[in-house]
Amino acid sequence: MADEVVLLGFWPSMFGMRASIALAEKGIKYEHKEEDVFNKSDLLLKMNPVHKKIPVLIHNGKPVCESLIIVQYIDEVRNDRCPLLPSDPYQRAQARFWADFIDKKVYESSRSLWTEKGEEQLEAARKDFLESFKTLEGELGEKPYFGGETFGFVDIVLISFYSWFYVYETFGKLSMEAEFPKIIEWAKRCLQKKSVAKSLPDEKKVYERVLDLRKIFHLE
Repeated sequence: MADEVVLLGFWPSMFGMRASIALAEKGIKYEHKEEDVFNKSDLLLKMNPVHKKIPVLIHNGKPVCESLIIVQYIDEVRNDRCPLLPSDPYQRAQARFWADFIDKKVYESSRSLWTEKGEEQLEAARKDFLESFKTLEGELGEKPYFGGETFGFVDIVLISFYSWFYVYETFGKLSMEAEFPKIIEWAKRCLQKKSVAKSLPDEKKVYERVLDLRKIFHLE
């Protein structure tokens, strides 16, 4: 994957982090362009006219949108280094299943933890959040990574939430390490990789940004 590579992102976004990690894993040099999600650039609107959101990977002027698709695209284009998806079709299908689970179940419940205002709604979100991570911890089992012995697709998809764990703990009134010790062990293992460590923002900065967003959305 040579030539011009540009990533349109927004620093607190776990979806943008996924693309950054995948690019780093593959050793691909790229230009990062920070977007203001409340004042979207002409470039973003041009490159993603359907959804009008980040992340967008621009490869030689051609856009690839949606984080899961971007990570798979990077894996396919640069297939000579650090494969992210399994070569076996069934295992590849399973990896895509869990990535989809994370985007649907984990993202929705985790977002509700800091956006819900009522006690009943917050408790329901907390229950869904705990159930979704319990399911993921069961899938991880005793494996070092979700795909087995090597860091891969599902790991990239989920580790991008790590910088938000402090937000979830604060608003959900829970402890990730107490509730999901295997997930935290897995996360620490992932953070030993430079591609991950350099792509994830500080959790306290993410929390401060969430406080700003809550004011913008009148959730305080």
